[in-house]
Amino acid sequence: MDDCIFCKIVKGEIPSYKVWEDDKALAFLNIMPHKEGHLLLIPKIHEDYFFDLDDETIKDLVVKAKPLAQALKKVYQPETGKVSLVLMGMGVAHVHLHLFPLDKESDINIDKAYKATTDELTQNMAKIKEALRS
Repeated sequence: MDDCIFCKIVKGEIPSYKVWEDDKALAFLNIMPHKEGHLLLIPKIHEDYFFDLDDETIKDLVVKAKPLAQALKKVYQPETGKVSLVLMGMGVAHVHLHLFPLDKESDINIDKAYKATTDELTQNMAKIKEALRS
């Protein structure tokens, strides 16, 4: 879709803090994170609604979320020992899964979003990429 910000990120028309990608999906840092390390995982195909995706794409996204969650857990060591996977279907009209370290249940709160600095995003991107390599 021509005006979709996530499609533009996939095409490289808009810069992002990519931590991982393959031919079907892309994971990058949310520039308005709820928590440090907040990732968005998107399919490279444009679809607005998660349940309109074909079954293979749904399975693929969930399976690809696992190593990302493991990397977030390793880097941020959340108090609960868990990483949250949230599918809200709001904001950008392109399917996106949110992954972020979960210290407490109240971390899952859209009102906690803040504008991350370029330095914070760059440092977090490097930490997560390193955790994915190891």
